[in-house]
Amino acid sequence: MNEASPFGVSGTSLSAWQDSVALRGVRPVTLEELVPPGARLVVLAPHPDDEVLTCGGLLAAMARRQDEVQLIAVTDGEGSHPGSPLWPVQRLQAERPRESEHAVAHLGLDVMRLSWQRLGLRDGQVAEQAESLIALLSEDLRPSDVLVTTWRHDGHCDHEAVGHCAAQAAANSGATLVEIPVWAWHWAEPNDPRIPWEQARKFWLSDEQLQRKRKAVGAHLSQLESDPSTGAPPVLSPVTLERLLQPFELVFL
Repeated sequence: MNEASPFGVSGTSLSAWQDSVALRGVRPVTLEELVPPGARLVVLAPHPDDEVLTCGGLLAAMARRQDEVQLIAVTDGEGSHPGSPLWPVQRLQAERPRESEHAVAHLGLDVMRLSWQRLGLRDGQVAEQAESLIALLSEDLRPSDVLVTTWRHDGHCDHEAVGHCAAQAAANSGATLVEIPVWAWHWAEPNDPRIPWEQARKFWLSDEQLQRKRKAVGAHLSQLESDPSTGAPPVLSPVTLERLLQPFELVFL
């Protein structure tokens, strides 16, 4: 996630989501249904931390399987602290990928053996680089892959751009696309018709998987602490985190 976004208030509360009739009615999906045995899971993250916020529980579940996992970081997340003397672009470009490595290790994945691509596209400007991203993904993806990324209508410019690129690349390659909302938890209403409820499924997390996801989120310290040099609050506020650390991951199939 990156706060070069249009959202500045608390958004829809967790308690409001818990009262959502539409959300309660979402059917479950198992690991085997989501990522069939033998399939490669490819996680496409717009910014460092999005791989954890979207599907950290799924990654923790995959850590117990021998199937291949590939992570693709589209940007280095250097736009998360605009104008900050404490967090200049160069520091963020180095630190946020390091935080991702620590986070993924908390999920139980072997960072040294993990297939991990860092594309280094410009943070906040993925849409302007969409053609090259689609070409790269289309060449890399296999028909048997499961491609997981942010929802193409999530409300954040990079999340939407990456989602649209993923959808096109999946269509080109025959890969299965799974989209996951991040910012939609913030702006959507509990029974919002803009959410594709018929496509939605819940991937339920075990206690261990949820605990690993929490620890992984905690590794992204740059996003969890306020910035005294600008007075900016944490990028990932407590309200944001409680919505994203529910005991399930909402996926759109």
